[in-house]
Amino acid sequence: MNARHSLLMVVVLSSCGPQRQPQEAPSNSTTPALPVPSARPGVQNEALAEPVRNAGPAPQNQASLPEPKGPIDPKSVEAAGQVVQHYGALLEQNRLADAAKLWGDATTAAEFARKLNHPKAHMEIGDLGETEGAAGSIYTTIPVVFYGDGFRRPADVILRRVNDVPGSTEAQRRWHIERIELKAPA
Repeated sequence: MNARHSLLMVVVLSSCGPQRQPQEAPSNSTTPALPVPSARPGVQNEALAEPVRNAGPAPQNQASLPEPKGPIDPKSVEAAGQVVQHYGALLEQNRLADAAKLWGDATTAAEFARKLNHPKAHMEIGDLGETEGAAGSIYTTIPVVFYGDGFRRPADVILRRVNDVPGSTEAQRRWHIERIELKAPA
């Protein structure tokens, strides 16, 4: 029997035995949680580079953003959606300082956190909006719902990025939260 036939026999025989099913870790495991990838290659937002840990369970009816088929263009609406998704994960962890880095203005971010006033807030993300241009910038609006113990509040997250205009900085050319408009409680 030559080496090629031996290899074929090993492959065939190994597939004939009982198949092991992956075992779930016990719920009281002390194994550290692995970081959830928060940004795809191609998204060049420094605040997205930090991993998100222990974001908590997602509600059963929450639809997450679809998985990209490849690298995400940092100028695309999908990249804007990832900024919103990352912002929601940071809110769930009450990491407001890190969440504020996803805003264009730290003061506006702090004002919104005070207005929301829910340290254990979660966020559902709606469908990605279309982009629209205005005076050298691109905007998109993504509907979200903030929720937690005893509250549910819809809102629109307005994101902005400056077009590749001369004199604009790299930070201005990345998607960032311009403002969040809270709507009447649901």
